[in-house]
Formats: sequence, structure tokens, C-alpha cells
Amino acid sequence: MGTAEQIHQRDLERLQAFRYMDDDFMTTCLEDNYEGVELILRIVLRKDVRVRSVRTQEVLKNLQGRSATLDVHAVDSDNREMDIEIQRADAGAGARRARHNSSLLDAHILKPGEDTKDIPDSYVIFITENDVMKGNQALYPVERYVAIGEKRVLFDDGSHILYVNGKYRGDDEIGRLMHDFSCTDPDDMNYEALAKKARYFKKDEKGVAAMCKMLEDMRNEAAYETERATAERLIRKGKMSLEEIADCVSILSLDDLKKIEAEIMQLA
Repeated sequence: MGTAEQIHQRDLERLQAFRYMDDDFMTTCLEDNYEGVELILRIVLRKDVRVRSVRTQEVLKNLQGRSATLDVHAVDSDNREMDIEIQRADAGAGARRARHNSSLLDAHILKPGEDTKDIPDSYVIFITENDVMKGNQALYPVERYVAIGEKRVLFDDGSHILYVNGKYRGDDEIGRLMHDFSCTDPDDMNYEALAKKARYFKKDEKGVAAMCKMLEDMRNEAAYETERATAERLIRKGKMSLEEIADCVSILSLDDLKKIEAEIMQLA
């Protein structure tokens, strides 16, 4: 078996191990799956939700240029903005990350000229693979409160953060949903709205081809970024000519190196 065939076989094996808890697979399965997104929101928010739009891997930027990738961006029937972020790495769902995502979401909800009193509620929802709060609960809602003496009164600013425990396996809707998020076999899932997309990308010929192409593109992008980082280090050291650096890399051309050098000079 040639190298290309070996890589393809590894991709097929990797594909079969994918779960909704894996970020890239989740975004692929939910990109145009309004029914699946609506199901998730209905269960974790415990209320009826009508999804208006779904945008995957959208980058929202604030004035300082920092950004956060929001896996699913949706609006419910009451015009409440929602951010669903699925992570395997629980370190990416820390309190300050949640604050950052919430602030970015709020900044982009309000349109120029609109009054802040018209800003809709926002939801940042983290579905984590592990119980990051370690409370053995299915859901961890995070809200702001005002301390009035010994009383705590809800601040009610419309900003909501919600953690969903991916380890939870109770005999209820959330338990069944978290089972599906960790399930590798679509035929073992509880919710058909999620299973049918997973089944398409794991078992349908066209779906499998699309996923293998995505894995190939991810490999190529990673190789490009690695090679670019190497080239940038060598250019900054100034000990090699661009022609010599071109001999050390395989993806970047001499013209690419000239552009990188120009960018470095502009930033200097």
C-alpha cells in the first residue's frame, strides 16, 4: 500500500472515531442542520427555540482585533443571540474565556445607532467533554447578581453563560444528548436530527469523500503554517538569503518568501 493509500486509510479510521464532541466534526454536521441546532438549544435552554441562522467557525472581532471562533451562532424566535461552543479541551472553557466570548457577542449584537435598551439577551453555551465545574450536575448556569445586604438579586442584564456537562448521563433529555455527543456510531444515537448528519459523513460515499477532503485540507494548512513559521524565524535571524531559505522549505516559493519578508519589514 502506497503512502497516499495509507494516509487515506488512516483518514477513514479517524473519521469513524469522530464524535459531535470533536470540534471540526460538530461544525461540519451542524453547518446547515437547523433541526439539529434547534434540538440542542431546546434541550439545554429548556424552552422552545426557533433557529433563524446558523454560522459555523465565524470570527467575531472587537476593536482591538482580538477574536473568538463561535462554532454555532443562532438567533431564537425572541431575537436572543446564542453562541454554542463545543470543546474537547476543557481548558478552553475557562471563566475568562467565557467572559471574553460573551463580551464579543454583545459587541456585535448592537447595531450602530441602536439604543442599549434594545439589546437582546445573549447566551454563551459551553458543552464541555468533562465536568469542568466538578459538581456532578447536568447544567451550570452562570448569572450576575447584586448583593443587597445579605440578599442576592438577579442583575438581569440579559447576558447568560451556560456550561453543559458532557459527562452527564442521566435518564433525561440532556443525558441522552450528551450520550449522542460522545457517540461514534450514528446508529447508537438517540436523536435522529443529529444521527442523520453523522451517518451521512461516516457512511455515505459523498459524505465520506467530503470529510476526507476536509482532513486533507487541514493537513495542508497545518503544514503551510508550520513552514511559514520556520521561514519567518530564518528571515528574522538574517543569516540566510531568501534563495537559501527556499531550498530549506518545500511549500513556500521564493515569491512567497519575498511577501513574508515584506510583511516582517512593515511590522518592524
